[in-house]
Amino acid sequence: MRAQFVLSEIGVGLRRNLTMTFAVIVSVALSLALFGGSLLMSDQVSTMKGYWYDKVNVSIFLCNKSDAQSDVNCAKGAVTEDQKKQILADLHKMSIVEKVAYESQDQAYKHYKEQFGNSPLASSLTPDQMQESYRIKLKDPQKYQVIATAFNGRDGVQSVQDQKGILDNLFQLLNLMNRAALGVMALMLLVALLLIVNTVRVSAFSRRRETGIMRLVGASGFYIQAPFIMEAAVAGLIGGGLACVFLVVGRYFTIDHGMALSAKLTLINFVGWDAVLTKLPLILATSVLMPALAAFFALRKYLKV
Repeated sequence: MRAQFVLSEIGVGLRRNLTMTFAVIVSVALSLALFGGSLLMSDQVSTMKGYWYDKVNVSIFLCNKSDAQSDVNCAKGAVTEDQKKQILADLHKMSIVEKVAYESQDQAYKHYKEQFGNSPLASSLTPDQMQESYRIKLKDPQKYQVIATAFNGRDGVQSVQDQKGILDNLFQLLNLMNRAALGVMALMLLVALLLIVNTVRVSAFSRRRETGIMRLVGASGFYIQAPFIMEAAVAGLIGGGLACVFLVVGRYFTIDHGMALSAKLTLINFVGWDAVLTKLPLILATSVLMPALAAFFALRKYLKV
C-alpha cells in the first residue's frame, strides 16, 4: 500500500510540474550526452596515440645540391657517399634504433607526387630537388632527442625531424576540444541541478497541505521525502536514457553509417562499440544519483520534516 502511494505521488508530481520536468529531462540528457562524449573523446585520443606513436618515424634529411646553395646547414655541400655510410653505421650502433630505411631522391619524388600531385608546385619539382633521407623507427618514440642531438649539425645532414611532434599538435587540439566539451557539460550540469532544485521546491510548495497532514498523522521524514526524491530520480533516469540513445545513435551515424568516418578516414583507428557500451551504465547511474542527491539536499531546506 505504501509503495503504491509513493508511486501515485510520483506520477502526480511529474504531471503537476510537467514543463519543469521536461526541462530537467532535456538538461540532464544534454549534459550527460556531453559527459559520455567527452569520455569517448578521451578514449579516442588514447587509442590514436597508441596506434600512431607506434608508427611514427624520425627522419634524417640529407643535403642535396639545392640545399648547398640556400641552407646554412648544408654550407659544406651536398651529402657524400662516405657521409651517408657513416650516418648509417652510427644509426645501427644505437641501441634505441629498431629499424632504418633509406629513401632516395627518386623515391621521395614519387611519394611527393602521390600525395601532392594536384599541387601547382608539384609540376615544377624535379627528382634532384628532393632530399635523400633515413627513416628511423625507434624502440621508444619518446627518445627522439637522442637522434636529434647525435645528428643535427653533422656534415651532410640538413635537418632531423620527428613526426611525433606533428602528432602532438593534433592531440593537443583534440584535448582542447575535449576540455571545451567538458566545460559546456559542466555548465549544462549546473543548469540541470538548478532546475531540479526549483522543481523540487515548487513541488514541495504545491503539496505543503498533504505533507502537513502526513506529518500530523506520524509519517516518517523519509516517507514524506521519498516521492519528491523519486520524482527527480525518474526525471533524471529518463534524461540519462536519452543521453545513452544520443551516444549510440551518434556513434552509429558518424562512424559506421551516415557520415561513415571509419570508411572515409581509414588511417584513424576509431573506438569500438565496447567503449560506448561501457559508458552507458555510468551515465545511467549518474542520471539517477545526481537528481536524487540534489532533491535530497533541497528538501532539507524547503521541506521541513
